[in-house]
Amino acid sequence: MSGPGTDWWTLVVIVSLAVVTVVTRGFFFISSRPWQLPHWAQRGLQYAPIAALAAVIAPELVMTQGHLITSWQNARLFGAAAGAAFYFWRRGAGQAVLGTIVIGIAVYLPLHLGLGW
Repeated sequence: MSGPGTDWWTLVVIVSLAVVTVVTRGFFFISSRPWQLPHWAQRGLQYAPIAALAAVIAPELVMTQGHLITSWQNARLFGAAAGAAFYFWRRGAGQAVLGTIVIGIAVYLPLHLGLGW
């Protein structure tokens, strides 16, 4: 099949990925025995959200369209600094990560939209 429609191979891939996703996520519900992760794995998973957030944000902080940032007049730098300062100030308190995101965006948007940085 050619043209703008979806071909059979694409449908097979989509259905196969859906089946694999359902089986792997449902695997833990199939077992009749209680199942626990080892302590080291539970502790490691506590850092997964922060690690994922850092992996997404870090490249955006230092690069623009594939080039390193060379000017200090970049709203992302100030937003990241404000967010990091808030996080270290409120670390251990509830919703520190959400507050970090909110503060970072609250600093970023006026600088980016208002000053055009």
